[in-house]
Amino acid sequence: MATTITEALAEIKTIGKRLEKKRESVKAYLARDSRVKDPLEKEGGSTEYVRKERQAISDLEKRVVTIRTAIAKSNLGTAVTIQGMSKTVFELLTWRREVSEAQKNFVTGMRMGISSLREKMMKDGKRVVGSDGEAETNRGDAVISVNEKELIEESEKIETVLGELDGKLSLLNATTIVDV
Repeated sequence: MATTITEALAEIKTIGKRLEKKRESVKAYLARDSRVKDPLEKEGGSTEYVRKERQAISDLEKRVVTIRTAIAKSNLGTAVTIQGMSKTVFELLTWRREVSEAQKNFVTGMRMGISSLREKMMKDGKRVVGSDGEAETNRGDAVISVNEKELIEESEKIETVLGELDGKLSLLNATTIVDV
């Protein structure tokens, strides 16, 4: 069945809710006191009900795997260009999920560290200078080992890439057809 990635992702959410309900339903009929009449006797009994529901659960779980696999195949074969960088959707999603947050935090941490150092040094009457050697240093001055302008640009680029990625993914997911 051909569908857009957006529709396929929505189906996965729906399946997740159905699975949750089915699993809860099965738990209710796992066992009963033998003195109590089987409430599902007319439908084939609790044993049959549990068997059928477990099969339905298995089928739904397979459907999720089928959908995710189709999306992954599409993402591996679809290239996107963001900020002059061409990568597959899969690579960009992996970068966003596994790398981008740590990159942002690292760059932000460096910028905050430099800012804190600058405040401390100014309170102590000392200076903070770049490592480019443009300014002469006095004993006790702090020399920054990274280009602060480049740090700001790097931080902005990460945010820009993430924003562009979200926009392009929304468009791609709405227009890319996968066969599930």
